[in-house]
Amino acid sequence: MINDLKILLSGDAERIANWLVKPNYGRLLAYCLIILIGSGLYGFTLGIWRAPLQSTYTAIKFPLLIFLTCAGNAVVNGMLAQVLGSGLSFKQTSLAILMSFAIAAIILAGFSPITLFIWYNAPPLGSTTAILGHSVMLLSHVGAIAFAGIMANRRLFELLRRISGRDATARAVLFSWLAGNLFLGAQLSWNLRPFIGSPALAVQFLRDDPLRGNFYEAVWRAFHHLFL
Repeated sequence: MINDLKILLSGDAERIANWLVKPNYGRLLAYCLIILIGSGLYGFTLGIWRAPLQSTYTAIKFPLLIFLTCAGNAVVNGMLAQVLGSGLSFKQTSLAILMSFAIAAIILAGFSPITLFIWYNAPPLGSTTAILGHSVMLLSHVGAIAFAGIMANRRLFELLRRISGRDATARAVLFSWLAGNLFLGAQLSWNLRPFIGSPALAVQFLRDDPLRGNFYEAVWRAFHHLFL
């Protein structure tokens, strides 16, 4: 499995393409386990600013968010891969997306010490600048998650180029997958909130009004608190 991870993280297109042709269900379960552990560890650092209970909730919800995003985009991304001429079937597309999320989970697990450092130095919950602390945590995590997602998808570029035979097609498929994952993942994260937890609201597993507002408004408010 360690050797398989090295191949996956290096983006070895030839070997990964063979995995798509002959799927190994043991490897599939390993990817799910990597996502569960890596994203769960990172999820713990997401909620620690608010309270230990919130960090526990988020450690549970963050892997759920990734699996829901993967499942939600499986059909759409499969259709896009077909329309854009990638040469990938729906089954192969779903497996490739799962691989990218496994890579992202490893990257996020690696970010955990950094996000803990940011949490330790951010304005604490009980301070008069708690809103500023919340904004720091929110924007830091948005940046880390976006970076992990972009780099994870980037690792699939050589695979897409090898299968499609064209750079333009590979880029089009890659950007369409990335846009779909980021858009759906962002909105699902809002519906499954809280992840970080608001200083003015109680610690909860889910909010009572999950459909109120949207992710982009929250990011803009955090940006406004920090820079405007």
